Amino acid sequence: MKPGIHPAYGPVVFRDRAADYAFLTRSTMTSEHTVEWEDGNTYPVVDVEISSASHPFYTGTARVMDTAGRVERFERRYGLRGAK
Repeated sequence: MKPGIHPAYGPVVFRDRAADYAFLTRSTMTSEHTVEWEDGNTYPVVDVEISSASHPFYTGTARVMDTAGRVERFERRYGLRGAK
């Protein structure tokens, strides 16, 4: 790797405020805001809108789409136009 062309890669806390969930990982993202972590060190914190703690797929609250109803609605709107 060429020196001096890559962004700094270090520990960052990602925080999901909606679910009150945070995790420490390594990333190239930076932030002016910091947070004191459980180990006593201070890390930059990046606020995210959705994470595995609040995403409907991972929490099990995903809605199942009624595909049959959508097809029937399409047929009602557009299915009869060409049939004569």
